[in-house]
Amino acid sequence: MHASLPVSVTLSTRERGFLRVLAEARRNALAIIPALCLKQPIVSGKVVRRFHMVQDPESLRMILRDRVDQYPKSPEVGAILRPAIGRGLFTSDGDHWRWQRRAAAPVFSRRNVETLGPVMTRAAQAVSARLDAALDGTPAAELDMADQMLLTAFDVIGQVCFSHNDGIPHDLARRAIERYLAGAGRVSLFDFLGLPEWVPRLARLMVGSDLKRLKTAAVAAIEARREMQVDSPDLLDMLMASEDPDTGRRMTTEELRDNVLTFLVAGHETTALALSWSLYLLAFDPAVQTRARAQARDVLGDRCATMEHVPALPYIRQIIDEAMRLYPPAALLTRTALAPDQLRDREIRVGDTVMLPIYALHRNRELWEDPDRFDPDRFEDRRAIPPFQYLPFGTGPRVCIGMSFAMQEAVIILSTLLARYRFEAIPGRDPRPEMVLSLRPAGGVWLKVSPA
Repeated sequence: MHASLPVSVTLSTRERGFLRVLAEARRNALAIIPALCLKQPIVSGKVVRRFHMVQDPESLRMILRDRVDQYPKSPEVGAILRPAIGRGLFTSDGDHWRWQRRAAAPVFSRRNVETLGPVMTRAAQAVSARLDAALDGTPAAELDMADQMLLTAFDVIGQVCFSHNDGIPHDLARRAIERYLAGAGRVSLFDFLGLPEWVPRLARLMVGSDLKRLKTAAVAAIEARREMQVDSPDLLDMLMASEDPDTGRRMTTEELRDNVLTFLVAGHETTALALSWSLYLLAFDPAVQTRARAQARDVLGDRCATMEHVPALPYIRQIIDEAMRLYPPAALLTRTALAPDQLRDREIRVGDTVMLPIYALHRNRELWEDPDRFDPDRFEDRRAIPPFQYLPFGTGPRVCIGMSFAMQEAVIILSTLLARYRFEAIPGRDPRPEMVLSLRPAGGVWLKVSPA
């Protein structure tokens, strides 16, 4: 067993004032989580507004499933994301979210997700080709695998959304999205104070030109697609054909644009992060990597993984699950209480901020044995994990609509890489977990890559 523990965030053990919290949140949003969250079910306090940080599974069931309309996403989420992705599934609430979800749900049915498997296999082939080119016949190369995984996942979602060569230029989309998430996605003072979205946030104005071009390109792609006859529909075709089963309503061009941009952002970010952290952990624990490689080679031989291989690769899936436990992409969620409530012994008032620190939930000492240790065997029997204790994709009505898509993609790509390459840690180059909108490996995931 590996003697040390993988990298983690040191949570605060002391009280801090408003300005200190804001400064720390801009650098790394996880810094606002107190260490008490690692051993208590609910931690409450006040910074401008009353807040409650909830790690109690029963209370999470109330918030995310039983009383979901009573706990909509906090306004800060919309203020940060709506300039980039509009009012699609991720940023909407209430009836507007509900009808979009009903319309889009069939797009992500198991049958449709399985038909997209070849795109994921081609992406696995493409990243293998890039690694081979980087090696160029040498024994090993030092590479930032986080950057490779972002490129790979963006290739997948770009092809899934626009498979007919009429889509958004990948360089424009990736540049606009990455710049926005890295800079403008940080919490501002105006967000903390609850100022309305029409009050300008300087950092978001500075990346507005790229976003404007991206939205214009998305609308042009949608309008062009309306005139096309296609034999093999992609995600955009499916969205255009989808309708609310209750009303027959279809998405407008603006709604299609917002949801396509939502899927471009969420559809590559979550998968890329899960893969990046998985590769870091595999380099951290060579014994786990050896075991995983044996399974990948036994199933794949020298082939790239396909959708048909996924059920035969359970240990690869366990590694990804454990990576998302230790480093959940959505590591901190926020809700606003619309009605009085009681969660355990805490009085919830109208307007209270209810935070769901998934990072702390997944490392809570009362819920997990040796929670900071990397141990994929925790997920050997998924049914043994109690409900509302493991939430990398959320849960309830707002569970991530692309969850099965993301997991299929991650297993295909990771198993292909493990069968072909060996990944070793580079001393002194560990990534730093840093949350802006998602939990990213700051500094990259630099690994020594060699042929297996």
